[in-house]
Amino acid sequence: MIEFQKVSKSYAIKNGKNTILDNVSFTFPEKKNIGVLGVNGAGKSTLLRLIAGSEYADSGKIIRRGRYSWPLGFSGSFHPSLSGIENLRFACRIYGCDIKYVTDYVKDFSELGKYIEEPIKTYSSGMRSRLAFALSMAIDFEVYLVDEIMGVGDQGFQKKCHDAFESKREKSSIIMVSHSMNTIRDYSDVAILLTGESLEIHHDVNQAIDLYNDLTKA
Repeated sequence: MIEFQKVSKSYAIKNGKNTILDNVSFTFPEKKNIGVLGVNGAGKSTLLRLIAGSEYADSGKIIRRGRYSWPLGFSGSFHPSLSGIENLRFACRIYGCDIKYVTDYVKDFSELGKYIEEPIKTYSSGMRSRLAFALSMAIDFEVYLVDEIMGVGDQGFQKKCHDAFESKREKSSIIMVSHSMNTIRDYSDVAILLTGESLEIHHDVNQAIDLYNDLTKA
């Protein structure tokens, strides 16, 4: 369960600030696949990072119960001076996972070869995303946070990601950001519209998409 209690979040911009959330209280539905919609700059990725705990609210409280992933493909929590192996072992200790199992899984899935022993700061953005996605698939979460991750790697690797993700979905739920309305329709039971510094839940996904399309035309 994720609950926002009077949460505010904004960023400084050249001519003032961009407010993502303004004193928002909101409870996310449990055991539902949730699609997040919002125009560019509305703060969809920021919302996922707030849920994951990889970014903090300016004010208010975020209550989490259960095991939530970091946004799939998000590598911002990796220590750049540590190797891929050292980073994933650190994650294993945090989440109480079997280090050998996770290490073997990530080595095989990520296809990083010898680079997994190199410092993260030497990785390309694609390599970091591969490592982050493989690590998230190696650990069982109750809810997976998804931010357009299916575009990582070549076609073969994308299929591997898709198959692994589908396997996880059999026993976990997701909160997903996507610019593809077909993806939102296919994966979501409900939709959340991020607009006007607030969150609106819509149990009719098609209705939410229609409202989103109206916003993009405004």
